[in-house]
Amino acid sequence: MEFLNTLNGIVWGWPMLALIALTGLFLTVGLKAYPIRHLKTGFVELWQGRHKQGEGEISGFNALMTSLSATIGTGNIAGVATAVAMGGPGAIFWMWIIALVGMATKYSEAVLAVRFREKNEKGHFVGGPMYYIRNGLGPKFKWLAVAFAFFGMLAGFGIGNGVQANSVADAMSHISPDGTGIPEWVTGLVVATLVGLVLIGGIRRISDVAGKLVPFMAITYVIAGIVLLGIYANEIPAALELIVTHAFTPISAAGGFAGATVWAAIRFGVARGVFSNEAGLGSAPIAHATATTDSPVRQGTIAMLGTFIDTIVICTITGLVIVASGAWQTGASGASLTASAFDAGLPVIGQYIVTLGLAVFAFTTIIGWSFYGERCTEYLFGIKAVPVFRLIWVAAIPIGATQELNVAWLIADTLNAMMALPNLVALILLSPVVFGLTREYLQKGSQKDL
Repeated sequence: MEFLNTLNGIVWGWPMLALIALTGLFLTVGLKAYPIRHLKTGFVELWQGRHKQGEGEISGFNALMTSLSATIGTGNIAGVATAVAMGGPGAIFWMWIIALVGMATKYSEAVLAVRFREKNEKGHFVGGPMYYIRNGLGPKFKWLAVAFAFFGMLAGFGIGNGVQANSVADAMSHISPDGTGIPEWVTGLVVATLVGLVLIGGIRRISDVAGKLVPFMAITYVIAGIVLLGIYANEIPAALELIVTHAFTPISAAGGFAGATVWAAIRFGVARGVFSNEAGLGSAPIAHATATTDSPVRQGTIAMLGTFIDTIVICTITGLVIVASGAWQTGASGASLTASAFDAGLPVIGQYIVTLGLAVFAFTTIIGWSFYGERCTEYLFGIKAVPVFRLIWVAAIPIGATQELNVAWLIADTLNAMMALPNLVALILLSPVVFGLTREYLQKGSQKDL
């Protein structure tokens, strides 16, 4: 733990946070705030993306659902709660900021993924940071592509496997009214079995499952959150004031809350925001590279919605419920903090909503990230290594379910940073390609209007 804490403090120090934020800001300015200005267009494209619009493996809609299946997970429930518990209410403000600039980052990742994708030996489309680094930057940067694939393969076992299995097992172990529930090892084995059954079908099975489960659970969770916000309506103005005020000023200890500095609010807000929406990690473009689309910009416009839906909508609901309910002062953290906040407004029902949401979100995240890990493994060792990866992936789920939660989060956070570095460098170097493709697309749209 001491070693992991030290390493985590280094990789998630101010240089990394500044690099993520400044990369997003640079891309936002370079794109003239295209993602924010064309948010409505993104939803229109998403609806139209249900149907095939070009070459690819899965629809543009299902590509986003696959991406969201990996993105919407414990970060939205346990991650937000951890950010508030460690950084105070002000952490939510910094999650918003990193999400707004992160939309441009996610957009750029998807544009490059489609632009530089290729076909593997089985004729399937493959893409992502390792491919746009190699095909976009040339042979001199091949080492950077290998670095991303290596850390991406390992990071999956943290953010996409261990943390997810651990959080759902922890929640299920306290599901009954008397505080007891399903043993963690049982939950681990059940989840491993279900994941194994899905992985047999490959990307099409993953996208089909994600396309059905993600919208259903996300809408259910959002509705429950809105109901709770209605119950806590009188407390919301004070909650918003706490969020904005303590984004820039320290907050003292209160009840079970230990207090937090401004740096803690920034660090945990940005780190948990990136953990939740994955903008800059380079994971989502691996899914978007498989989309049936005739335009990199069109798929990028769909992809940027992932950050908006994940953080601006779902994380905000979770954070507001936690702060408005006063649960953030109890000293609890992780999924148990979110569960207590929901349970305070919706006794008994609230806890089950959080537990069910966590279980479904964690399951879809595990299958979504398995695909990312497969693609990274394929890039490093060839397509024959994929079945071996799948076996290891499934076997790791029960192990992650029974490990100490703090260790799982630290490993996930650290590997995320190592994965993000090569991708952020590539995004900056390839930004002229993104800007150029966007200009061409908008010019063609203007000519059609004429």
